[in-house]
Amino acid sequence: MAKKINYDNWSKEELVKELRRIKETKYGLVWHRDLPEEKIDVLINPDAATPNEMFPNEMAGKPFPVLKEVKGKELNGVKDAPVNLLIEGDNYHSLAVLNFTHQEAIDLIYIDPPYNTGNDDFIYNDRIKSDYVKRDDPFRHSKWLAFMEKRLKLAKNLLKKEGVIFISIDDNEFAQLKLLSDEIFGEGNFVIDAIWNSRKSVSSDAIVSLNHNHTLIYAKDIEVLREAVRHGGKFKLPAQEDKFSNPDNDPRGPWVADPFEAAGVRKNLSYAIKNPNTGEVYYPVKGRHWAVLEDEYFRLLKDNRIVFGKNGKGKPSRKRFLSDAMEKGLTPKSIWDDVGTTTNGTQELEDILGEKKFNNPKPVSLIRRILQLASDKDSIVLDFMAGSGTTGHAVLEANKEDGGSRQFILCTNNENNICSDVCYPRLRNVIKGYKTLNGEKESGLGGNLKYYTCDFVEAEPTDRNKRKLVNESTEMLCIKEKAFELVQDEGDFKIFKNHDKYLGIVFHEDVIEDFKKAINKIKGHFNTYVFSLGDDPHEKLFADVKGKVTLCAIPEVILKVYREIFK
Repeated sequence: MAKKINYDNWSKEELVKELRRIKETKYGLVWHRDLPEEKIDVLINPDAATPNEMFPNEMAGKPFPVLKEVKGKELNGVKDAPVNLLIEGDNYHSLAVLNFTHQEAIDLIYIDPPYNTGNDDFIYNDRIKSDYVKRDDPFRHSKWLAFMEKRLKLAKNLLKKEGVIFISIDDNEFAQLKLLSDEIFGEGNFVIDAIWNSRKSVSSDAIVSLNHNHTLIYAKDIEVLREAVRHGGKFKLPAQEDKFSNPDNDPRGPWVADPFEAAGVRKNLSYAIKNPNTGEVYYPVKGRHWAVLEDEYFRLLKDNRIVFGKNGKGKPSRKRFLSDAMEKGLTPKSIWDDVGTTTNGTQELEDILGEKKFNNPKPVSLIRRILQLASDKDSIVLDFMAGSGTTGHAVLEANKEDGGSRQFILCTNNENNICSDVCYPRLRNVIKGYKTLNGEKESGLGGNLKYYTCDFVEAEPTDRNKRKLVNESTEMLCIKEKAFELVQDEGDFKIFKNHDKYLGIVFHEDVIEDFKKAINKIKGHFNTYVFSLGDDPHEKLFADVKGKVTLCAIPEVILKVYREIFK
């Protein structure tokens, strides 16, 4: 039993601070408010065995993550194409790094988090690698919610204003995730719960066979998303030409018959419609209304845009022409039964890797649907619970199909070697090409990839630690500036090139003059990061090249982000 707190001798300030902390611990206390007092005490007592996610690096005093490139695993297949990123490490640390490199820069996030089934699928505390959360754990939901809350808050910072997040989940945590996501992203930014028909087989030993998964969809700003939809940019699907035909030889081309009813009861849209072929009169079914006013209906009828079933003897429907559908796209439905199943995902992955190494991966077709809805040709797509790498595969396929330049960022830990033995080999094979289990050759999709792992530096704000953070920040700065081509390496300063700009990193103040001499020999602008113990990037020393550089002080620009995250 946790030690009982004695508040008798606490000061007013201490009591106010404790009360605030209790009030903020929503998902510990709300879900478990009826637990015995000693168990509630565990949730709010900092001296008790509080269920708190911990990491070895944090216990060692090294909470600040940095990235290290794994040499020899980069793939360079397409010149001037975006560099895709694979980050191995806990997704919380990866998200912290991305909060520096990609704040408000991500167009689309997809994640498939652990479902917390109680069957060894979710580790909450990193201190003990076998510390799976069991079904009978009294804090099972609270641990999962605490785990998700930390990550979703960091993920929200990464989304552009027009950005969207898709979260797959099953019934174990669906209700809890909906409430948490409503709080983090705003209930008004909820788009839909898309239901995916994830398996075809029936579980005969179940009361009801579970054949679906949920995908919660939230906008960063629902009004911005609505504007994009109105202008035809987002949440439209391409028309399926094989669904259209032209049985009456309409000169406007092939068409499909759309229902002429809509949900809701509106008196001015509930008039009688008479089938001119049979004389039968129709009204909207209960709880629904016709799609247009009566005057508009007669205009459509006169224009041969109303049909009455395949043989002319049915209820009214409206023609939707292929030409219009191709231009405007189709409104997606909330039931997804045409995007493959987990069986398809398993078969795809086995073909790519030559053997079964991962259970129930998402099929590429599911992520392709998400990309169709919420990405453009140049979108940045993040999956910070990447698993087997389906999201990266889907992005590469989409680029190959439409000539796009989408970039993916995948983050995953290496539990059971999932990153090194499954995710990376999959990406390598689909980029370079591979042979299927049947010996058929699959051509590579092309693309570029860099593989990083998380490392850590001390957080104590000493001059020594600041220098160490700067010395370890090269990869993060290259990622932030999308500049990976090393032009010059002088030890105390480095110059990298993007296709249209340069990145300069000055690790020591003493070489600023040497750095200026180097950049004066190169035509172009330099985003320049200069070591400083404060937030002044030594602007006076760069006065003579002011028009050639944009200055930023490191590590302060990184520390500002990390202080907020790891406070």
